[in-house]
Amino acid sequence: MATLVLSTVGQMVGGPIGGAVGAIVGQAIDGRLFRGAAREGPRLTELAVQTSSYGTALPKVFGTMRVAGTVIWSTDLIETRSSQRGGKGQPGTNSYNYAASFAVALSVRPILAVRRIWAEGKLLRGAAGDWKSHTGFRLHLGGEDQPVDPLIASAMGTTPAYRGIGYAVFEGMQLADFGNRIPSLTFEVVADAAAVGCGDIAAALAPEVVAAGGLPLGGFAASGASVRGVLDTLAMLDGGWWRTAGARLVRQSDTGAALGIADAGMAASGRTARRRRTVAALASVPREVAVAHHDPARDYQIGVQRVRRPGAGERIDRVELPAVVEAATAKGVAAALVARGEIERTRRQVALGVEGLAIAPGAIVALADEPGRWRVAASSVSGTMTTLTLVPIGAPAVVTGASSGRVVAAPDRTVGRTWLIAAELPGLGDRPLSAPRVSVIAAGEGAGWRQAALLYSLDDGASWTAAGATAAPATMGRIETLPAAASALLVDRRSRPVVALRRGDMTLGDADAASLARGGNLALLGDELIQFAQAEPLGGGRWALTGLYRGLRGTEAAIGTQAAGDRFALIEPDAVATIDLPLAAIGRRLRLLASGVGDLDAPAEAAVAITGASVAPPAPVHAVTETLGDGGLAIRWTRRSRGGWIWSDGVDAPLVEEAEAYRLTLTTADGMRRVIETAAPSLRLAASQRPPAGTTIAIVQQGALAASQPTRILFVEGAGR
Repeated sequence: MATLVLSTVGQMVGGPIGGAVGAIVGQAIDGRLFRGAAREGPRLTELAVQTSSYGTALPKVFGTMRVAGTVIWSTDLIETRSSQRGGKGQPGTNSYNYAASFAVALSVRPILAVRRIWAEGKLLRGAAGDWKSHTGFRLHLGGEDQPVDPLIASAMGTTPAYRGIGYAVFEGMQLADFGNRIPSLTFEVVADAAAVGCGDIAAALAPEVVAAGGLPLGGFAASGASVRGVLDTLAMLDGGWWRTAGARLVRQSDTGAALGIADAGMAASGRTARRRRTVAALASVPREVAVAHHDPARDYQIGVQRVRRPGAGERIDRVELPAVVEAATAKGVAAALVARGEIERTRRQVALGVEGLAIAPGAIVALADEPGRWRVAASSVSGTMTTLTLVPIGAPAVVTGASSGRVVAAPDRTVGRTWLIAAELPGLGDRPLSAPRVSVIAAGEGAGWRQAALLYSLDDGASWTAAGATAAPATMGRIETLPAAASALLVDRRSRPVVALRRGDMTLGDADAASLARGGNLALLGDELIQFAQAEPLGGGRWALTGLYRGLRGTEAAIGTQAAGDRFALIEPDAVATIDLPLAAIGRRLRLLASGVGDLDAPAEAAVAITGASVAPPAPVHAVTETLGDGGLAIRWTRRSRGGWIWSDGVDAPLVEEAEAYRLTLTTADGMRRVIETAAPSLRLAASQRPPAGTTIAIVQQGALAASQPTRILFVEGAGR
């Protein structure tokens, strides 16, 4: 098995975010390991698209986030071939399935769990932890005692345990639903049990930061080219900024206390050369700010909130927040940035003496000769003079309202366990079968159930044969109220059986005469095939069936054999899978297993006795006896055919069998039996061969592969029944 190593995780853990904040010199803060890196914060695209590039930086995840991760290891596609035996004179078919095993790194910080997983935007794992497809999933949480994954170790030999990295492994994930390629995955990663404050995240990223609490975030993914860029992003979310305090960074908000200062640059002569105010043009600051964020109302997908101010300018800024915040919070950040840009057009420089050395950038000051509060944006020293550049602090922006837009979430339909019905039914088409056939009908507990793999055994489980998969989900249930005994020759307008469907979203409908003639509303009721014209909903998934056609396709012997709780299934062409068996299977018992996504603990199982019912001709009909004038006895009946269920041309149905042959068994009242064979649908007995009154006559058509069910009449002297 070839193995592809797609990324070297150990050398790219978190990018600069994996390191600590370096020494603080004035207002410059850079990563210790990446000195001089640009102050670039994390980007949403790093989380939304799954990568496998060498050297890709991984995020540190806080709270709960939806991330794509990075594929760090993968095998080549694993091909599996299955063969299915063809019918008599027909070639077999080979089908190919593909799977892959791979690992995806999610966070360079230990995590608690992974909840939902999306594949190509569709749910692969639901909120209840249920799977929609076979994945072979297991999760490594990133603890310091994390063991080596056994699959990766067996494929690569020596391999790291990736301690400190939360990652997922998919073993033998089936790829048929994804174009036979590894799909693009995104994961709902839980790194902390609750929301995490901006300050707590900052302190976790850099030990030099002194901060706690702050705006609570549903989730945050720290990555990017510099630690300072991430800290600035966190401060932006909180509406504050960072300032130095000795060798530490502390978070400052606009509500902090202000330090009063007086401008020392006012000389006795009254000159104001050292005091300057500038106001930038309105067009130089953003007219619109768009804030992109992970919106919890959109299943953590990216939402964008925009705020636009009136006035001159065309500049549009876009801010990417790898944070889980509500739409209103994101719009508040956008409004604050627009307002700050407008108010901070004003800049003022103030000259102080040596006392100004104690005022670091980020401090809040109040001027003795001017109202308002100011933030120190920069500081410079020349000789004994300190020059501070100040920007005004304005009132918080007011947000009127925000919307997440129309949310079209991926449907989360539970799969559940498989329900299975197996029956050897007469051929459901007009073409006669050349080998015994078992019909398989299945559905699942949940509305998300789609299919299950099938295995069958003819030797009571000693060996198993793959039989493909189930067909489309069927409508199925149980019999609550039994139908009355009736004739298969007439429409049954008296019976009103009630069936309870197995799921609330399953429904039945009516069928008019044209639809019935085309085979509509064909159903299995116990072992009897019926059609129904009307289905009346009774509530609670219960339906009453009326206008019945009974004992269809030769199943009239099952009329009246049903019991409460017996199976019911609607027979639709796309909901029936078939298994063709060798002739030697007749007389044996078939065991069937169905393994779907919801059957990991144990497969669904069914069993059926192979009697040859699928290849047997239907029982003869209209059997009568007639006493002849010479004392003999004439027995006549009408042949039927398994090759012409629809009588469309008014002539006899084709024989289908290799030869026409019948076996009559005459059983007297005292148990004496006589067997007679004939090649015509009638038999004449001489007076000397005539049976006594009370004899039961059973007529069976001998098919090429199996015999029909018997048609029985009771011989009564002077009459025939």
